[in-house]
Amino acid sequence: MTIFIGSDHGGFELKEQLIEYLQEQNIRVEDVGAHQIDTNDDFPDFAKKVAESVLANLHEHMGILICRSGTGMAITANRFDNIYCGVPLSEEHVKKMREHNHVNILALPADYVDLETAKTYVELFLSTSTNNGEKYVRRMKKIDG
Repeated sequence: MTIFIGSDHGGFELKEQLIEYLQEQNIRVEDVGAHQIDTNDDFPDFAKKVAESVLANLHEHMGILICRSGTGMAITANRFDNIYCGVPLSEEHVKKMREHNHVNILALPADYVDLETAKTYVELFLSTSTNNGEKYVRRMKKIDG
């Protein structure tokens, strides 16, 4: 599995810390940017790169996006078919997003989570499987139209 990670300037510091953490866990991570702090960068650019990377192999790729609120990243990523991106509110929420909503990209709000919370959310995101029960699959098919 490969995790594609991207952030704008608002999530840059947290992204750098999470990359280090993921590498320490022997998880393959690909940084799509930002590669330096630029207060004039735009979150949609990085959200698109992560979404496109995840779409290249939906069975082997997942994504993490980071901006100040997580919301702009999630909105952008969710414009892509077969991308399901959510902003977590709690540990239980991360599990439910994965199990019930098949979230394949996690959008972290850097202004509202500290590093330890972000690590916990990422661990849960990566370790929780999607529930492929009939009702969950039916709902996902309705989303995909």
